[in-house]
Amino acid sequence: MELTVFQELTEQIAIECFYMTDSQQEEKVIQLIDLHHFIDCYNSKIKIINYINHPINIIEENSTKKGVLFYDLKHPISLDLNFFESFKRNNHLKEIWFVFVEENSISNSKQYFEFIIENSIEIFYDKIFRFNFFQSTIKELK
Repeated sequence: MELTVFQELTEQIAIECFYMTDSQQEEKVIQLIDLHHFIDCYNSKIKIINYINHPINIIEENSTKKGVLFYDLKHPISLDLNFFESFKRNNHLKEIWFVFVEENSISNSKQYFEFIIENSIEIFYDKIFRFNFFQSTIKELK
């Protein structure tokens, strides 16, 4: 992502998310960076539809609307799976993807699979990925 594009998008977040605290806006910027880098690594033809109002980013791939949720095991967020399912229905999404974001150069796949099983992730999400941000690698887990 070019610096000017990044600056424009962070300004948009500051304007549209004025009701958020500074830390919430920072999380939104991180979400945006993850989304853009993931798209660059996965399929640069993906179009971003919405990322502002929800932790699930709405994208369009091959004329199909999909949702993408980024998750960092070091910074867990609440996973209300029923809410995510209703979000999928209400936004007419064909799929929702769950993306583990990792920054370490060495990955422990076991922790991801344990998390998936413990939280029934495979039931609610159509695809599950492990995305190493700094190595720019994506591994599909489901």
